[in-house]
Amino acid sequence: MSDKARVEELRKIIWYHNKRYYDEDQPEITDYEYDRLTNELKSLEKKHPEYVNPDSPTQEVGGSPKRELKRVQHDIPVISLQDVFSKEEVIDFVHRVSSQVDDPHYVVETKIDGLTLMLRYYNGELKEAITRGNGEIGESVLANALEIQPIPKKIPTDIPYLEVRGEVYMSNLSFEMIMEKQKNAGGKTYKTARNLAAGTLRQLDPKIVRERNLDIFVFNLEVSGGLRFNTHNESLEWLKKMGFPIVPGSPICTTAEEVWEAVCEIGEKRLDLPFGIDGAVIKVNDLNDRKTLGSTSKVPKWAIAYKYPPEQRETVVKDIKVQVGRTGKLTPLAILEPIKIAGTTVSKASLHNQDYINTKDIRIGDTVVIQKAGDIIPEVKKVLVEKRPNGAIKYEMPVRCPICDSPVVKDDDGADLRCVSDRCYAQQIRGIAYFASKEAMDIEGLGPNSVETLISDGYIGNLVDIYYLKRYRAELIEKGVVGRDKATDNLLEAIERSKNNDLEKLITGLGIKNVGKQTARVLALNFPDIDAIINATYDQLIALPDFGDTIVNAVLNFFEQTNNRELISKLKEVGVNTVSRNAGNKEGDERLSGKRFVITGTLPNLKRSEAAELIQSHGGQVSSSVSKKTSYVLAGEDAGSKLTKAQQLGVAIITEKEFQEMLNEQL
Repeated sequence: MSDKARVEELRKIIWYHNKRYYDEDQPEITDYEYDRLTNELKSLEKKHPEYVNPDSPTQEVGGSPKRELKRVQHDIPVISLQDVFSKEEVIDFVHRVSSQVDDPHYVVETKIDGLTLMLRYYNGELKEAITRGNGEIGESVLANALEIQPIPKKIPTDIPYLEVRGEVYMSNLSFEMIMEKQKNAGGKTYKTARNLAAGTLRQLDPKIVRERNLDIFVFNLEVSGGLRFNTHNESLEWLKKMGFPIVPGSPICTTAEEVWEAVCEIGEKRLDLPFGIDGAVIKVNDLNDRKTLGSTSKVPKWAIAYKYPPEQRETVVKDIKVQVGRTGKLTPLAILEPIKIAGTTVSKASLHNQDYINTKDIRIGDTVVIQKAGDIIPEVKKVLVEKRPNGAIKYEMPVRCPICDSPVVKDDDGADLRCVSDRCYAQQIRGIAYFASKEAMDIEGLGPNSVETLISDGYIGNLVDIYYLKRYRAELIEKGVVGRDKATDNLLEAIERSKNNDLEKLITGLGIKNVGKQTARVLALNFPDIDAIINATYDQLIALPDFGDTIVNAVLNFFEQTNNRELISKLKEVGVNTVSRNAGNKEGDERLSGKRFVITGTLPNLKRSEAAELIQSHGGQVSSSVSKKTSYVLAGEDAGSKLTKAQQLGVAIITEKEFQEMLNEQL
């Protein structure tokens, strides 16, 4: 490709990603990848001044929009609270405090499920808003804070400096309205209001913040500019007079039983609150007592956070249907009477397999208790047998695929059933959609609905057919199969870009059983191209990091099949890259060799995907769940249940700063 052609290509790519990032709040590439593209364009324009024109993204006033937030040092370290989970732990806390200070009083407040924000006022005017970050350094989001209506922009006081701490959140109603709008527009959806609020607060475009109707509760006065208060309650009452929305709380408590009653009262109301909460905070009220009690390097000794058990609701199993996944696995789904739980409507829950159904004795017509594992994934907790109606139907998994009517077989472990037909329509749809997904070949616009339409209309029947769609451009536009001119051209451009992906993306997209993104990366780092992987021996594969018999045999079995080898040949013919650009690039691999990481929360500088790539590129492993095998939990702001489990198991917890130091020390 000539330099001129590359300049034009880069401009199109950058403008596309600017729109996805700034206007649509749906970035597709990392900041690192974006910066590489921008720097390449700048270099080419410097080399060829004759190619520069006013329409280039490098020629905007002030340059291209900055894709990062300014880092700001906190005046006071923003530390987290110690989590507790039982009445006994709450009572122990009260007794411990009582043994160290005389006649302590307590307040119990709702723990809002949102994102911590520090607000700084100079002479009564809001001048800075900072996220928690790593507790020492946060990100400046002042432009966004100015768009959050309940935050006072000016307060009626002339004190030189004031800093308050609050929790930014999104109400359940706002979340539902935005999700409905996103769904109708075919946009990105979010699993929880907290996730959407966190993503919104860190946007670089304040217009998005304004549209999403964020809210805030202030729960602490950090610096009061010379004003003196004796108690936490006094400071909150003053803040209320200044126009701040104050976190809901209890009357003053003096005994352990009163504290527990206040915790229970919040718990009873939490399902009916118009916003999400993830616990109750118990605080010592007297500010001098707080100084006496002090803090550790991690948590204050004068406060704890009680975490309620997962929200549970009753509903009825109206039916049980079977879903066929991309690997042919048959998964039974409970079709439920819709209920609202943890802020969203739930109408389905996975029943996993026949053993799960039998163990819990789940029948069609049963009343069941539903909860969300980690407040995200709906699960059937138990059956209320006492409410079982006459004629409740026992369920048995089918012996034939409900989609293509082919026989199904049991996995070796005897738990799951699979359709083994390579012509199963459901597998086709999910397999192609997975190939095109962000995790794999990243073909924007080729989701399950588009794939199903293209298969139904006869345009594609396998992965290779995707790359011949450009032949039917006019026809696709005329029929509106995936949209009109712009949508069709965007899809075709995304398909062309995917040809240049690195080998690990292709391996991921092939959908080899037991081979996910991380395993694909290991293969791409250790073999020069797809042919070397196809011809790899058992001994070569078993020697790879974290490869056991299951994964090795899955890889060998996949590439032993003639149709899969033919698929690879055809992908080569249409120009899909099958060479690893990083094979043998093991610089620094030994630094984290043998270490297993879990990443949780919002890191101050790195996206979680970027942190994972750093870990893997230095020989470490990334896992999605905490266990005794976990070496480190890399925790950012608002880390949740994974952090708690790490604390319970005694797993080392590190900040992003400590992680970077770990890499630097071993260079």
